[in-house]
Amino acid sequence: MQRDKQPPYQPVVFRDRAAGFAFLTRSTATSDETIDWDDGNTYPVIDVEISAESHPFYTGKARTVDTEGRIARFERRYEGKE
Repeated sequence: MQRDKQPPYQPVVFRDRAAGFAFLTRSTATSDETIDWDDGNTYPVIDVEISAESHPFYTGKARTVDTEGRIARFERRYEGKE
């Protein structure tokens, strides 16, 4: 069996810059940029574009598409054309 085949599994901070939210977890992802965390340790930080903190589905700010209005408009437009 080959040694060192798997990347190291280490604590990493993922930071959502849009929401100003960061969380500490374990991952195989690496980064040269580091951050000083609340516990006094320094961890690699990985910036993400979207997370559960800023995604519209998870924050409850998702918009619904009004398909009923589109169907009614289609039926009115093409009513009687056969």
